[in-house]
Amino acid sequence: MTRYEYGGDEFIFVELAEEMSLEVNFQAMAITKQLKEEEIPGILDICPSNASYMVRFEPEKIHPDKLISKLKDLEQTISIDDFELSSRMVDVPVLFEDPWTHEALMRFRDRHQDPNATDLEYTARINGFDSTDALIEAMTGSPYLVTMIGFVPGLPWCYQMVPREQQIEAPKYVRPRTFTPERAFGLGGAFTVIYPVDGAGGYQLFGIAAAPIFEKDSKLHDFQGTMTFPQQGDIFRYRSVTREEYDSIRKEVEEGTFRYLTKDITFTPKQVLENPKAFSEEVLRRLYA
Repeated sequence: MTRYEYGGDEFIFVELAEEMSLEVNFQAMAITKQLKEEEIPGILDICPSNASYMVRFEPEKIHPDKLISKLKDLEQTISIDDFELSSRMVDVPVLFEDPWTHEALMRFRDRHQDPNATDLEYTARINGFDSTDALIEAMTGSPYLVTMIGFVPGLPWCYQMVPREQQIEAPKYVRPRTFTPERAFGLGGAFTVIYPVDGAGGYQLFGIAAAPIFEKDSKLHDFQGTMTFPQQGDIFRYRSVTREEYDSIRKEVEEGTFRYLTKDITFTPKQVLENPKAFSEEVLRRLYA
């Protein structure tokens, strides 16, 4: 059941479901997209999340109860069957089992569920994979939907576009690390992330992205006009690369010539929900055509 709550004088929080699912995330996208398009006087900001969203408003211009009534109407009238999403498919190169995240995760084994295993080994075991290679293959075999941006600027929360029973999951560390390398690739719950900058963190660490997702100076082509690359609704395909290709990409980044491989796509939630395997295959075919 949807939960509507006041957040002080200027915010309304709406929780569409307690559990994350692609269907609920598409619903949050559809509602917030329509709300933005209506340009209701008094609404200052709309922040969609995984299974919820938040609206900041000016109480002098719109009463919170009137706003909640409007949000309830949108929930009842908007159907994801009529929702069409235009976004990007993105090739995201990742070096798995790299030396930098390995050094970081080994430094904090006392904070982990299994101090005697690496994060990849632990996650492979609890998800029933025979090896870390099999886990990597499963994670790179189907694309991920960027369901929200947050925690720190530009960090993408990504949910794999596979049936629920095939979702790979892992708990966060028992206690957070005080250091995580920039561009570290990890998993917490059912969400993968790329850490934009060095900092603390508690997700299981598997590797490191070759290209940045945050760039303060906006030097690269993909960062013109913005410091962050990911956008909600993007479809990320994590691609395992060798150390040689990783180093080559890092050189392009340093020289300012790197560009993400992207392709535009327009799709409906129905395409994803009814046959996620066929949709994933179509994404991979079109992205690398």
